[in-house]
Amino acid sequence: MPDPSSRPRGRGAGANLPHRFASLHVDYDDGEAPSSVKTQFLVDHASTIITKNTSPDLSFEASLNPYRGCEHGCAYCYARPTHEYLGFSSGLDFESRIMVKTEAPVLLRRELARPGYKPTRLACSGVTDPYQPVEKTLRITRQCLQVLVEARHPVVFITKNHLITRDIDLLKELAQHQAVAAYISITSLKPELARVLEPRASSPRQRLEAIQQLHAAGIPVGVSLAPVIPAINDEEIPAILNAAAEAGAQFAGSTVVRLPFGVKDIFAEWLHTHFPDRVDKVLNRIRSMQGDTLSHGEFGKRLRGEGIWAEQIRALYKVSRERAGIPSGTPDVSTAAFRRPRIDDSQLELF
Repeated sequence: MPDPSSRPRGRGAGANLPHRFASLHVDYDDGEAPSSVKTQFLVDHASTIITKNTSPDLSFEASLNPYRGCEHGCAYCYARPTHEYLGFSSGLDFESRIMVKTEAPVLLRRELARPGYKPTRLACSGVTDPYQPVEKTLRITRQCLQVLVEARHPVVFITKNHLITRDIDLLKELAQHQAVAAYISITSLKPELARVLEPRASSPRQRLEAIQQLHAAGIPVGVSLAPVIPAINDEEIPAILNAAAEAGAQFAGSTVVRLPFGVKDIFAEWLHTHFPDRVDKVLNRIRSMQGDTLSHGEFGKRLRGEGIWAEQIRALYKVSRERAGIPSGTPDVSTAAFRRPRIDDSQLELF
């Protein structure tokens, strides 16, 4: 069983595990693993910034991700395996080697200005959090938001970070054109659980405050209760929805946990460290929801789950949402006000 004191401080993953594309991997002997891991920020020379989505599981057709990797370090994060395509691990590398798309605002402006571009519901972010800690300094998400405001382009934000409130001035401008909505992700109201489950994300109290501030500013805001992890946070569903509704949440969403590729090993190690008494219970219930795997391969099932535990979670969520007074459905954002942004000569020279 892993020793909690040997884990890197403030991290969701306990180590860098081998990944499916690696030809070489270095293991630490007991006691040799670093007690702290410093975050590195690397430039991502992306050539495009809008990613198209064809998954029927998701409610958006395109996404904008200013960063690859996420310092929030959520132990369950389904996006961790995307770092393996870069030659990194889905473990500590994912949360400590952050790829920064420094040219994202310019790339976004260029794409929106194309004569053939057709606006659609844009998710920011569909993979990693656009308001992770480094955004406070780099302000890349804010610069992208400035382009979206100029274009009056519809966008839906998903974040675990109170930092989104910094950009209320811009979000209000989009709200005037029914072109924005925000989901604040809350998986637990227990500070002690949130600290180990999502170590560098905002506290539950700060996330509720973010809902309050966005609602007070007239920005459509809801709560994302995702993922629901059986025997970890499923019992909190009613309390989270009630607290979010009291803070001003106007809509809600929820998915069950899935653990694709290397995430299953990272999460299992996390369970052994923090909840050693229920490792088998949690993993067996996830398997029962994910078709005897830890991440169902079929669209329509991996986010909803199947079987008795998934049905119980859905029923509890539905009743709790209705009792909290949060209507069903997703926020409506409109493309009606879209206009192509301006590109000046200096920007064209970059390409």
